[in-house]
This record gives sequence, C-alpha cells and structure tokens, in this order.
Amino acid sequence: MTAANTIHISNTNDSTNATGSAALYHSLPYYPTVLLDRFAPFSQQPWAMLLHSGFADHPHNRFDIMVADPRVTLCTRGDKTEIMRDSVTNIVNGDPFALLQEQLDSLALSTETHPDFPFQGGALGLFGYDLGRQIETLPAQAEQDIDLPDMAVGLYDWALVADHHRQTLTLIVHHSLQARLDWLANPPADTPKTDFSLTSSWQPNMSREVYGEKFRKIQDYLLAGDCYQVNLAQRFSAAYDGDEWQAFLRLSAGNKAPFSAFLRLPENTVISVSPERFLWLENHRIQTRPIKGTLPRLADPEADKQQAVRLANSEKDRSENLMIVDLLRNDIGRVAVPGSVRVPELFVVEPFPAVHHLVSTIEAQLPEDCPATTLLRACFPGGSITGAPKIRAMQIIEELEPQRRNAYCGSVGYISLCGTMDTNITIRTLLTERGRIYCWAGGGIVADSQEQAEYQETFDKVGRILPLLDGSQTIQVPNK
Repeated sequence: MTAANTIHISNTNDSTNATGSAALYHSLPYYPTVLLDRFAPFSQQPWAMLLHSGFADHPHNRFDIMVADPRVTLCTRGDKTEIMRDSVTNIVNGDPFALLQEQLDSLALSTETHPDFPFQGGALGLFGYDLGRQIETLPAQAEQDIDLPDMAVGLYDWALVADHHRQTLTLIVHHSLQARLDWLANPPADTPKTDFSLTSSWQPNMSREVYGEKFRKIQDYLLAGDCYQVNLAQRFSAAYDGDEWQAFLRLSAGNKAPFSAFLRLPENTVISVSPERFLWLENHRIQTRPIKGTLPRLADPEADKQQAVRLANSEKDRSENLMIVDLLRNDIGRVAVPGSVRVPELFVVEPFPAVHHLVSTIEAQLPEDCPATTLLRACFPGGSITGAPKIRAMQIIEELEPQRRNAYCGSVGYISLCGTMDTNITIRTLLTERGRIYCWAGGGIVADSQEQAEYQETFDKVGRILPLLDGSQTIQVPNK
C-alpha cells in the first residue's frame, strides 16, 4: 500500500468523522469481472452481498458493490426485529424503518456525497414485500411457507466499489485500511460445493384453470370499482443441489440486468436479475423508474423492432403505466418538497434480453431534513408490483395468491452513510431455502386485459430464468 493509491477524504464541515478518522479510499487493480472474482471466495459467508450491474447495455450499468462482515444486522419478522451488534442480540418492537435509521445513526460515521462512490458504507440488504404489513393493515390469508425475514439488512463500515465507466476498483473503509486489506486477502476456508443443478422440474403454484379463476375474480373487482389494476403473480419452485453462487453467475450472464444482486443470508439466498429501479436518491434528488407494460423479444430483428413500436403504441400498456405513475407521484409526494414532483419521461420502451418493457421516470426533491428511510417507507412496496389503489390491490393480492411473496416484489438496495440510496424492485428474483428454489412472475391486470395473454406474460418474464437453471431452452406453458 502506498500513498499514491490511497486518498483521505474529509467531511467538508468537519475534518474528521465522529470516530475521529475520515474515510479512506484505496485503489485496487480493476478489470470488468473483478468483483465477481473478489466476491466468489466470500459467497458462502452469511451477510456477504453483491450488487451487480450485469454488464447491461443500459444507462444504469456503472457500479458493482460488494460487502460482507457487517457491524450490525437487522432481521424483521412481523412486528419484531432482531438486532445483532457486537455478538449481542436484542429483539425489539417498533417500526423497522425507524429502527434501521436508529442503527445507522448509532454507527457515528459520516461521509460526503460523491458521484464516483455511491455507497460508502451504511445499510445494504433486503426489504421483502411482506415488510409492507408493518405499514398497511392487511389480512393474513396467504400461506407463509418460507421462513424468510421481512427485512434482512446489514450495516457495513466498508465496501468494494467497481466503477465500470471510470474502470476503477476502490476499497472504502472507515476503520483500519490494512486490517481490511488483510481480511480480503485471506477469505474463509473454502467449503466444497457441487455445481448448481435442479433435482426436480419447475412446478407452478397454480394451474392454468386456477389462474383463470383468479383472473376473472380480479375482473369482477375491477367491474365493481374496487380497483383499477391488480398485479397477479404465480410462483414456480423446484428442488436443487449445489452452489447458489453458480446459479447467480448463470442467470447474470443470461440476463444482463442492471439491478442484479446476490444476498447470502444465514438461512436463505436471494438471487435477483431485476431490470427495474425502485428508488434512487442523491443530493436530495429522488428518482423512480416504474416498469409497466411488457412484450416478448422476437428473434427476427425487424419483427423485434416492430414489437417495440407495438408496445410503445399499446393503449392498454400505456394506461397501466400511467396508473402506476400517478400512484408513485402520490407516494413520493407525501414526503417530497411540495411542487417538486415531475415526470420527465413517459412511456419509454427499453429492451432486455427476454422482453421489451415500457418505463416511465418520476423525479422530485426530498427535504434536507428527511432521511432516505422515510422516503423508502412512504413508497413501500413499489406501486408497479401492487396495482392501484395500492392498499386495496394488496388486499386482493393477499386473497388470491396462495402463498406470501416474501422477497418477490420487495426491494434490494443500499442506503449509504452519505445519504445516497439506490434500490431495485425484486422482480426476476429467486429465493432459496432448505434445498428448494422459488421464482415468481406476474403482471398488472386491468379491465381490458385478456386472460390468455396475461397468463402467457408470466412465462415470457421468466423465459431467461427457468430454462437457464434446468438446462432446457424453452419453458413449457401448461394448458391446464
């Protein structure tokens, strides 16, 4: 280590942070896949987490972030949160978002926002869909057959950040730089793992007939004026053996999703190849980019180009998208500076490996005294995966979907010590527990939705996921 590749950045208001030392930013050798290689030896370690931009041909393909060895962990189940700090565990009641903010504050670390270092330590992890039960009153009808925390977040005082635009790798630390370098150079003893493979076929949690019954029930609610849109999802599951990290590598290579993630939790693994940003916050500027509207990619380039035009001009998809834009404008408006909410982009078609998506952008300004956790709570879960109005749509989802969503349609992301936040929507996301792997797919149903088209869309969305793990090239869509 030399002075040439380590820089010392102080808080402009105070030359040291509350611990008496400013953050250090240490340069390391970069190459495009460096964080995949750096993370691999730690991938079996609980609370090791990687946010990956998937080498996507996408504007949000700049940063990869690796963390492990947290100072604090928070696991929320229902109204209780288990907080582990310095090997001491406390179980407390209270708002999980407020508890998270308290723990962030208690780290007594601070940094300045920097465009090249979006995450400089702080909170990183999973905010599951069912965390919404701590915000809104929902019935408890869906089966809870997976023991995943509603929130599983680690607080980290270091991070490795790869910047693919500047082609740099930076280790950011708030305590001993040399100790962290030594720790990274001596990963845990490797536990032999077999290659990932499925040991059973994928099975949906509802038949074609049952899906149709639920679709028609939603149509009844729409006709009665209960709601305008409801997102209905089905779940696929299979038995598996082997290394979940290998599954992530396979899925990441096949999907190139800009908001990908691998989270190793004590009893579960979350694998996300999400294309969708939920909330981004930097220098008090808010952005959300909801996806609503989907058509499959086509093999013929000219036909695929026409498919994108068809999506852009689809009145049904534009209507769905606009409903969610209005919902998110309202959610953000609860905490944003009055009059600051605007929609700079509406109905933009973005291509991904399996599908075209219709995306809009909403921006606003957050008051300086409002923390990122308050913004996240005000908007959680994301409206693009519930429907509108949100609470009624969530109640209908609870009634009609057989099992809880768990990680699906929640969010993975970070809240940096500098106040920056970036989170995804956990669509195209898989979850493992006790030798089984789960994957969900759904879509927004509105009054003019067609049953067969909506059913087919759920398979289109996992067309680059399920076959990559079972070795097949296509998904067989059940007729019954």
